Amino acid sequence: MPERTSGPLRVTVIADSDTRWKWGALTARRIAPDARLDARLLRGRATPTPRQLAELGIPADSMTEQTAAEILAETSADNCDVLVISCVGGTIQCFLHGFDRAWRGHPRRPVVVTGYVGVVYEKLADGLLLRAGADVVLANSTDDALRFRSVYEGVGFPTGAIVETALPFLDGAPYRPDGSRPFTVTFAVQPSAPAERPERLYLLRRAVEHARRHPEREVLVKLRSMPGEQTTHIEEHPYQHLMESLEPPANVSLVYGAMGEVLDRTDLLVTVSSTAALESLHRGIPTAVLTDLGIREPLGNHHFLGSGCLASWDQLDDGELPKADPEWTAAHGVATGDPYADLRARVQGLVAAGRLPRLTPYYTLRTAPGYLPGILARQGLDPEGLPAVRAATAGGAGSNRVRKAARRVLRKSARTAYRQGVQRVAPAIRRWGQL
Repeated sequence: MPERTSGPLRVTVIADSDTRWKWGALTARRIAPDARLDARLLRGRATPTPRQLAELGIPADSMTEQTAAEILAETSADNCDVLVISCVGGTIQCFLHGFDRAWRGHPRRPVVVTGYVGVVYEKLADGLLLRAGADVVLANSTDDALRFRSVYEGVGFPTGAIVETALPFLDGAPYRPDGSRPFTVTFAVQPSAPAERPERLYLLRRAVEHARRHPEREVLVKLRSMPGEQTTHIEEHPYQHLMESLEPPANVSLVYGAMGEVLDRTDLLVTVSSTAALESLHRGIPTAVLTDLGIREPLGNHHFLGSGCLASWDQLDDGELPKADPEWTAAHGVATGDPYADLRARVQGLVAAGRLPRLTPYYTLRTAPGYLPGILARQGLDPEGLPAVRAATAGGAGSNRVRKAARRVLRKSARTAYRQGVQRVAPAIRRWGQL
């Protein structure tokens, strides 16, 4: 990175969940391992808990929980050289517009980097266009880079911001069978794939049955979060509670902790479509992507067509170990060498450039007047990218605009209360009713 007279490169990561903090922080480390790392955790439904952050084990020089308006007000070239926005697509769009307004008139601004935290198997066009306008949009594989460019070309948007890398958490020692311990099967669960209780119970029951069929094996059920915690996606039927009705044998265990540590003792990774499959493939561990519930877009396992990893619990019960296709893995981000060299070079050039042009999102009030205002309102921004209340009161605009702004805030608060009821209280009541 370019030399700085005031210390190391300063990278700020905005994240709205535990998984996105992991992706953003590790991306920052890939950009500049010795950078100062500041975390800005967006206050919301999935803000990571202290336990989740401790489990990830990624330290930061500073870490604060803030609203979008607070982040917009306090983040600038005065304290940040590179800004990694690791959030859901709509929130990224809000920050692109919000920072464009906040940084107008400043002689310098941070370099803005964003991307996807895992496998891109749904909402490709929508998600990409919500990210359009950042200085760098990361593609996690050659396949992703080709698809991303196709979308931008299709709407006439420049493709120069797309930079091919790999998922930043693909690391760990190559797989070596270890005869000194039991053969270990890890079922890596997901919060929302599948989402329905009967399908989740089916998969868990099959994992338990696999343990009964193979008492010489250890079966680990790798969990994402504690009951009541939220992750990137909503988990209405936690596997911890589903396990209570199955009476598993002694060779079945529920485990938490870092995925990398679990993979250190895994001989077969089983999942529906988790990015844990890519972590496993990167190490050379036999990896099974389940077909029991079909190969369907909502499950995300269609992403693994051609990988050689698709298999059912029946096949695994019979002792089959899938073998990944090397051409597929190479095209889908499971690569060797240094996939981050282009990213470092791109960021280095932008930082060294000094004054950068304004951020230019694809969505504007001209291209999407019926869509953009609603996206911005979710983070309390008006259609111009300003915090709504401040925009209403600035310059003596009048009591009518103030009342409208107040109503927007009230509606936002009501929606938040409703989401809390749907996502936290209602599932708890349902679980109590099942006791």
